[in-house]
Amino acid sequence: MDQLKSLYKSLTGHSPSGIIPLSQAGSNRRYFRMFPENVFESSLIGVVGTSAEENIAFCSLAKEFRLRGINVPEVYAVSDDNLRYIQQDLGDISLFSEIRRGRESGGDYDDREKQLVEKVIRMLPEIQFRMDSQDIYKMCYPLEEMDADSIMFDLNYFKYCYLKLTGIEFNEIKLQQDFERIIDDILLVDEYGFQYRDFQARNIMLKDGTPYFIDFQGAREGPIYYDLVSFLWQASSRFSDSFREEMVDVYYSTFSKYFCMEEDKFKSNLQIFVFFRTLQVLGAYGFRGMWERKKHFLDSIPLALTNLRDVIDRGAADNYPYLKQLALQLTQSADKASKTSSNTQELITGDTTYLRKAEEPLIVRIFSFSFKKGIPQDDSGNGGGYVFDCRSTHNPGRYDQYKPLTGLDQPVIDFLEEDGEILQFLESVYRLADFHVQRFIDRGFTNLMFSFGCTGGRHRSVYSAQHLAEHINSKFGLEVRVTHREQNITQTLPAK
Repeated sequence: MDQLKSLYKSLTGHSPSGIIPLSQAGSNRRYFRMFPENVFESSLIGVVGTSAEENIAFCSLAKEFRLRGINVPEVYAVSDDNLRYIQQDLGDISLFSEIRRGRESGGDYDDREKQLVEKVIRMLPEIQFRMDSQDIYKMCYPLEEMDADSIMFDLNYFKYCYLKLTGIEFNEIKLQQDFERIIDDILLVDEYGFQYRDFQARNIMLKDGTPYFIDFQGAREGPIYYDLVSFLWQASSRFSDSFREEMVDVYYSTFSKYFCMEEDKFKSNLQIFVFFRTLQVLGAYGFRGMWERKKHFLDSIPLALTNLRDVIDRGAADNYPYLKQLALQLTQSADKASKTSSNTQELITGDTTYLRKAEEPLIVRIFSFSFKKGIPQDDSGNGGGYVFDCRSTHNPGRYDQYKPLTGLDQPVIDFLEEDGEILQFLESVYRLADFHVQRFIDRGFTNLMFSFGCTGGRHRSVYSAQHLAEHINSKFGLEVRVTHREQNITQTLPAK
């Protein structure tokens, strides 16, 4: 955090007056809204990544986008180690949030929402062909081109991160043969261009009603169908078949300016990618949801299975008989489970192999305390759990204005987050806690305890305990019981 603050100061001439961490999605990058001293100036977004190469790709591609008149955030400053950069703040309104009404109504989009989607679909071919340059592809990371190895990686993502987790038995040799048929069919396609790779409504921001594009650091050269399918067959968007067909026609009308191709051939090729992308998405949802236990991805799996069934019904899987058979088994198992269970995990897998018994839920208990008064006792009979010492971080209790407050009060929260040491501390705690919680879920354990101590049990320990509780409750949907011992405060975050 200190390095990000220094980068901001070198850019603006002053330190940020405030920093607010923004929510993460699927990546490991962390985003922070950084506020200026002058209220009339614009806030900026600070980004902390884990891969210098990925950050270099994003910043380089952003420059090329802007040179070609395509709206993306401007990058203002990059750290010497390329692990941090500061970019334009596009606000909080994404296309995904702007069309929420239609999505939550089951796909009943109104005219305004449809016009927004159509506007973006018309822009997609412009991006794919304006950015189509070998010099640009040399900037891409980790690959310059969607080749056979990368396609197989995506198919194996489905196999190892979703299919194997369902417990369904399958013949590895027959599955591999169909995987190779899909690769051959994809590589026969000639319509290549700039493949955005993660073209979806969440990655399109609306600033004053104008679409801006983000999260393109995984781009590469590849078949243009991939991005169209990524957008229109996004499971959580719930687009109807008729609306998808309408948007495919809209795309084709713009695409035809760049490629001379029969419409029937275009739509035939498109179906290959609908099937391929649906499998890949299930792999991603399996990893992020069934393995990492991120609720958004877990909740999206039944929607992706509905997509898979529709894809099969349309004949897109007919050239891959064994894979089609497995896909049908997945959807049928989920259909059968939906008649007897309301448990999300069981609807996903079709069996209870990976389920914790409903009558024995895991309950997480989290304490804050003062080391002067001793470590909290474990009354569960399990002998205790993790104890974290928060005293290495900057103490708000040193300052008179914070002494009467606690880690639940906003001024103390602001102090700790602007200082940043507590965020780095909790980042390590979250990684350890996430692994341990998942293992306890898998093994059917019922109690897990975390405790955070500091000098007085008032500021740092209270902040840390509360934030870990909210993190676990949000990510895993578990009941979390929080006790701030020295403050005589108890709270239960109910299971979701």
